[in-house]
Amino acid sequence: MKLSVIGCGYLGAVHAASMVELGHEVVGIDVDPAKIALLSEGKAPFFEPGLPEILTKAIASGRLRFSTDIADASGASVHFIGVGTPQRKGEYAADLTYVDAAIDALIPHLSDGDLVVGKSTVPVGTAERLAARVEAQSGATLAWNPEFLREGFAVKDTIEPDRLVYGVPGGDAGVRAKETLNAVYAAAIARDTPLVVTDYATAELVKVSANAFLATKISFINAMAEIADASGADVTQLADAIGFDARIGRRFLNAGVGFGGGCLPKDIRAFSARAEELGRGDSVTFLKEVDAINLRQRDRLVQMVVDALGGNVFLKKVAVLGLAFKPMSDDVRDSPALDVAVRLHGLGANVIATDPEAIANSRRLHPQLTFTEDVNEALTEADVVVVVTEWKEFRALDPAEVLAATSGSVIIDGRNCLDPVAWRAAGWTYQGMGRP
Repeated sequence: MKLSVIGCGYLGAVHAASMVELGHEVVGIDVDPAKIALLSEGKAPFFEPGLPEILTKAIASGRLRFSTDIADASGASVHFIGVGTPQRKGEYAADLTYVDAAIDALIPHLSDGDLVVGKSTVPVGTAERLAARVEAQSGATLAWNPEFLREGFAVKDTIEPDRLVYGVPGGDAGVRAKETLNAVYAAAIARDTPLVVTDYATAELVKVSANAFLATKISFINAMAEIADASGADVTQLADAIGFDARIGRRFLNAGVGFGGGCLPKDIRAFSARAEELGRGDSVTFLKEVDAINLRQRDRLVQMVVDALGGNVFLKKVAVLGLAFKPMSDDVRDSPALDVAVRLHGLGANVIATDPEAIANSRRLHPQLTFTEDVNEALTEADVVVVVTEWKEFRALDPAEVLAATSGSVIIDGRNCLDPVAWRAAGWTYQGMGRP
């Protein structure tokens, strides 16, 4: 099939290359010439494992190209919208400027019978509003097909999704939309991937409610970590114990400095804002506390560093290991790791931060920080070591070798990803979050 992907950021670039991997012919379109130039050379503008390989392969096949001209979408029968929906400045609500602009730009190039497929995360009610515009001005049909990508696993999640959700209109148009999307995702359908075909509103809510639930689970265990710290309990063993309950599960029950990135924080805030608009704000009031607990973890970690240094971090060297909001990513949007580094710098600490992939993005946002690609340089003569992103490179550090390089012997594990026994045995004062 001939497809277009409007918006070639994280979501769009991965989707475009993955659709070629599934056998389709794709044109990716974005307004950023620099991004399009990189992608056209087979270079990903961000770090995502597996993407450079399928991107290079797709371009070499001749079935993937990129353009800044929306007119190049003409001739495709299915058009995916994958633009960003950031948080509005000064508000909780989602900014739909880019979604509306993409639809408006695409409409003149649609043909009767085309299918426009929204993948961006949007407030409930958006699809219904856009569908009327698309149908009235072009004769095309709108469907909503939310993405469920995990950064670091996005290629696999696109090619082999764990479920598919189609939000389609009623009647014959909905039947045709389902058939078309089944053809797009033929490989996944053939593997009996679970499929939910529903209305627009439900499809939109599936995405934001999934993110809200995951955020709630993370904040729940972090709240338990606070209680564990106060009582002497071990939150890691607590999570193991309750995780054996099939109704709860162990995933997303890792206490630490909290969640970040471009999805969970802004999505739960936008969900709360939309619920208020619908007159049902009380239904999701708990999400405000979920957000508050998450942000409080950053305060707690900074205070742990301050306390470890005797109440004063001024001119003390702090090695911050990690900048990305999670490993296998260079994404520093709302990153707890980067936030902690910035706060410690603001308190006068001599912060030396390192990360395998996220230094360039961090430097653009916070050039006042000192960065190094060499972990040993960060550790040398450090008064305290703080782990804030659980990269395997940091988890694999040898405690004895690190102790020989540093001035201090306190390590603060903001992700509870290290072995306390091994680090203490090597002579370290180990502090985790919610761990005695």
